[in-house]
Amino acid sequence: MTVRVRIAPSPTGNLHIGTARTALFNWLFARHHGGEFILRIEDTDQERSRPEFTENIITGLQWLGLNWDIGPIWQTQRRHRYQEVIQQLLAQKLAYRSYETEAELQAMRQAQEAQKQAPRYNNQHRDLTPAQEAEFLAQGRQPVIRFRIDDQREIRWHDLIRGEMRWQGSDLGGDMVIARADGQPLYNFAVVVDDVDMQISHVIRGEDHLANTAKQILIYEALNALIPYFAHTPLILNSEGRKLSKRDGVTSISDFRNMGYLAPALTNYMTLLGWSPPAGEELFTLAEAIPLFSLERVNKAGSKFDWDKLNWINSHYIRQLSPEQLCSELIPFWQQAGYLFDPEADQPWLQQLTELIAPSLVTLKDGVELARFYMSELPDYDPEAIAQLQPPESQAILTALMDQTSPGDVDTAKQIVQTTVQQCGVKKGAVMKTLRAALMGAMHGPDLMQSWLILHQRQYDQPRLQAALRLAQGRSMESIVQPES
Repeated sequence: MTVRVRIAPSPTGNLHIGTARTALFNWLFARHHGGEFILRIEDTDQERSRPEFTENIITGLQWLGLNWDIGPIWQTQRRHRYQEVIQQLLAQKLAYRSYETEAELQAMRQAQEAQKQAPRYNNQHRDLTPAQEAEFLAQGRQPVIRFRIDDQREIRWHDLIRGEMRWQGSDLGGDMVIARADGQPLYNFAVVVDDVDMQISHVIRGEDHLANTAKQILIYEALNALIPYFAHTPLILNSEGRKLSKRDGVTSISDFRNMGYLAPALTNYMTLLGWSPPAGEELFTLAEAIPLFSLERVNKAGSKFDWDKLNWINSHYIRQLSPEQLCSELIPFWQQAGYLFDPEADQPWLQQLTELIAPSLVTLKDGVELARFYMSELPDYDPEAIAQLQPPESQAILTALMDQTSPGDVDTAKQIVQTTVQQCGVKKGAVMKTLRAALMGAMHGPDLMQSWLILHQRQYDQPRLQAALRLAQGRSMESIVQPES
């Protein structure tokens, strides 16, 4: 048997992490078995579908590295096929036209609610005579198409994750609508026709589709089609154990990308959301996961989203990048922050800056704040730095530093510090603290000597020393921004 799986998102929103995790499991399963992975866009809901959502879905899957073998295939381009199958079901008396108005259906639901009954269609138009249908049409009613469901039927299947499953026909809500009055097919019908035509061997999707599976098996049988294997994956849960949703904040893949998570880190983490590798590994690439992946190791219970673990994994992948690669990843974030530099001409300087801040990065977006010190001529001086600049000895230190040759390398920078210690008769710590306050505007941060060299290459070190001296002398902040001529 050739393994053929699919991911079939609806373009009514951005690519959700739950959908992406489902795509990932399908992709890994297909690659493990040497099969095919199909991308199908279920865009029959024309009122809510948007081209920008389709683009977001496609771009997100590509960014994650989940390349598909066939597709994208759009459902809207297959409407003639759905109509063909509907006519077939009508001819076989497996489906029928139902003419209730919305007001009549609402009255039915209200009556059931009043009697504390579960909402369901009562199948009242299942066996209309031609005369009754003609009368409804004369009234201007447009029928929906309903599929007949035997309430006495028990639907069974073996789920590859959850084991033996049973569903009673009486629990499926009565005969189900498979096409609206305007001819638009509905999900449970269209998905079966698509999966049959595309010869899908395994349907791997979230557990929230369990009830749909029972309905869909009945349609497979009505079409005399081979029923695929089903595997229902656990949901991704929030910290409170509920299904992760937009109310929890970041849920779309584009959001994670904009926050500075790397695609390999996110796919690594998503793989662990509901699946456990045989040797308990936690860090692996997609290529490394392919031979390990199996549905037998997918959990039944939901998986809680853990930000700390994602951050740990992301920081690991950041450390695996070369300075050139990491710099390339950081540049878009710096540009979005409004930092001014030439990505090509300033490349050597940018790479040095990257190497300096790399050990402190958890996400790429952290690089925006960590690089802020170096991206403008003058820093913002915090209260602790200003306090360090106030004592008279700090003014002497700053004056001595400004009078010496600017550093060209770390050894020269260290020699300047030592000379200042001797000239001012102070301890080395006083020089280092004053230098950090002057150059960085803060008392904590990356390596001071490396920072000094990076600032010197942009010719920012002397202006900062001068500004710090004016601040130490009690000059206004405006005079720091506007130096004396």
